Amino acid sequence: MKRILTSIALIGLTTLLGACGFHLRGLGDTSFALKEIDLSARNAYGDTVKDLQRLLENSGVKVTKSAPYHLFLAREDETQRTASYTGSARSAEYELTNTVTYEMRGANNLLLLTDKVEVQKVYLNDENNLIGSAQEADQLRKEMRRDLVQQLSLRLQLLTPAQLASLQQKAEAKAKAEADALKAADEAAKQQPQQSPIQLPPAQ
Repeated sequence: MKRILTSIALIGLTTLLGACGFHLRGLGDTSFALKEIDLSARNAYGDTVKDLQRLLENSGVKVTKSAPYHLFLAREDETQRTASYTGSARSAEYELTNTVTYEMRGANNLLLLTDKVEVQKVYLNDENNLIGSAQEADQLRKEMRRDLVQQLSLRLQLLTPAQLASLQQKAEAKAKAEADALKAADEAAKQQPQQSPIQLPPAQ
């Protein structure tokens, strides 16, 4: 009976929190204004792009080459540095930093925006338990990858088709201005009089 009452209380609390707009971690609804997108990465078989594609598809976003906008994970970097030392000046803590630089491209492969997401975590290096320390570092890397994918997801949720269409227009105008300037410079160069080669006097 006590267990039943506890279950009823939990259901009631969950309903109340949901009505207030509160969502438990991992249970919130992930919604995107973009309903389809092209996704690729320099590391095409890496876990980050695979996890992001899975998240997008599970959220109702169609990942297809025919989408008008292309998200490209241009670079993924991982660095490690010593964060603190023991009394014997041996490494005691390491700081891991993972960074993903991404691009959003539109029609004609024009660059619409570029940005990056970054995650940092610290783990303890126990010299008396190197296997345990290595396992902890591996687990941290998995958590960091999940955090990076979540950050990328949040960035994408902020984008709307109207915003990307506006960025596309600006990119097209910039590309046209650059092409016109290049054409004008080429035409100006062609109109410059060609200098005759210097005639040297015949040798005596």
